[in-house]
Amino acid sequence: MTWLTFALLTVLSWGVYGVILHKGRGYMPMGAETPHAGLKAFLFVCIAYALIGIVAAVVLKARGSNWSFSSTGISWSLVAGVAGALGALTLVLALGAASPIYKGAAAAAVMPIVFAGAPVVNTITAMIIHPPEGGMKAIPMPFILGCVLAVSGAFLVAKFAPSNTGGAPVTKSVSAAAKH
Repeated sequence: MTWLTFALLTVLSWGVYGVILHKGRGYMPMGAETPHAGLKAFLFVCIAYALIGIVAAVVLKARGSNWSFSSTGISWSLVAGVAGALGALTLVLALGAASPIYKGAAAAAVMPIVFAGAPVVNTITAMIIHPPEGGMKAIPMPFILGCVLAVSGAFLVAKFAPSNTGGAPVTKSVSAAAKH
């Protein structure tokens, strides 16, 4: 059950990540600096990653690691780091672009798309790298349906999140209500 505990802790930390990141972005200097607020927040995300990297090195030392690495392992891990960092950077840019529309609730619009789309991309990538037995024709229809539902669900959650209205209740106009 250790893997499940860590998976759930990942869900928790990544689940709050976008909201907290957008909050940090919102507290950066605005006005003429508004276009730079997201990158300023991202800079401190990178610093946090470096600090966690130091913690990982301490844990390796405490576990008695002999500090041996392979060049292939290093290469793939660096590629993974670039992918993660680019994802964090483009997330910051997405939150900044959504901010004028959704204000403080930009994360409610952006994060469902990210967190429903990423598992679908992850699964497709994993199938390309490690094709299923029987090839792509062996992919079960419930899997395909699950991908469609995940993407559809992300759209619905992002589009209709109550916080996307800035907390104001959605009401019909008086003229539209009078017609009914």
